[in-house]
Amino acid sequence: MESKSDHGKTLVKKIREFIWKSIPFITVLLVIGLVILPLGKKISAKKADLAEKRSREKTIKRALSNVITMELLPSLVMEKLSLPGVAKPWISLEVVSEIRGKIVTKKVTEGRHVSKGDILAVIDKSDYQNSYTSALASYETALSTQKRLKALVKKNFVTQSQLDDVDARVKTSKAALDNAKLALSRCTIRSPMQGIVDRIHIENGTFLNSGDPVALILQIDKLKIKVGIPESDVAAVRKLKTFVMTIDALEGKAYTGEYHYLTKTADSMARLYNLEIKVDNKDGEILPDMFARVKIIKHQDPQGLAVPMYSLVNLNKDIGVYVEKNGIARFRSVQTGFQDGWKTQVLAGLEPGEKIVVVGHRIIEDGEQVNVTKTIRDMEEISQ
Repeated sequence: MESKSDHGKTLVKKIREFIWKSIPFITVLLVIGLVILPLGKKISAKKADLAEKRSREKTIKRALSNVITMELLPSLVMEKLSLPGVAKPWISLEVVSEIRGKIVTKKVTEGRHVSKGDILAVIDKSDYQNSYTSALASYETALSTQKRLKALVKKNFVTQSQLDDVDARVKTSKAALDNAKLALSRCTIRSPMQGIVDRIHIENGTFLNSGDPVALILQIDKLKIKVGIPESDVAAVRKLKTFVMTIDALEGKAYTGEYHYLTKTADSMARLYNLEIKVDNKDGEILPDMFARVKIIKHQDPQGLAVPMYSLVNLNKDIGVYVEKNGIARFRSVQTGFQDGWKTQVLAGLEPGEKIVVVGHRIIEDGEQVNVTKTIRDMEEISQ
């Protein structure tokens, strides 16, 4: 039997033989490891760098916000008011009867142009003619008596008191004659002004009392446009001499009027001061009570800068806009003035030719790189 000592030696010998035989294979593995593994690492590193670079480019490209900018150009900027007004006749006169009587002749119709002194209607003169004839006779008798007594006074045939009584009768009869003549003349009702007969309140046979209306006459070759002015705008309105207005009923036709009068007291309910604007209406197109839209220019800047009202943003308690230059948007604090429709006047902070962000400004930050898709000069170009 083989001893344990001999068995151990045999085992060691086999292990040595196995190791000796494995040396070439291990050497090959080491060579492969020393050559191929570094090359693989380099390839992997290059692939990782390339992937990272592509990812970074995609990330940067995705991060750029698309914006639209507007170039600032000097232009006329105005602060305007648009207030409702109503057209009123320059003169509106209700002609009334000054005496009692029956209409025997109606001379005019509605819509007729009349001049001052034209006959509108005639009242029956019979009673007034009789009164005038009686007053004339009394006056002539008194005059004759006065003349006769004056001759007798010189001869002392009558006293001075008798002559005084006759003088008084002459004056009284003269006054009665004048009243009768005036009443007779009032039987013919005449137009006191030039204008258009807008309403006729009588017909032949109508009986009138003193003060009853006969006709309404309007002067509309010029009109008053009445506009209610808020208290806060009174000072600006006082400085103006002309006003532009449009008439809705005439398809928005524009007219220019002149300052006429501003009431000194305000309406107790609406707290508005009534402004009257004189407008020529020789063609008669504007009719009384038509609705007008009056434009009142409070302030204007002929070469002003203005930005869209919605392009303004608040940042750190400052109000301003984003100004784009070389693809970078930076916040710029500005000083604003009055409103002109959708535009806001800029008093300080911006210069002509600068470009402000008008679309996309709500999603960007100060100093951010942006992608300008379009540059405009007027907001109407956005939809083009």
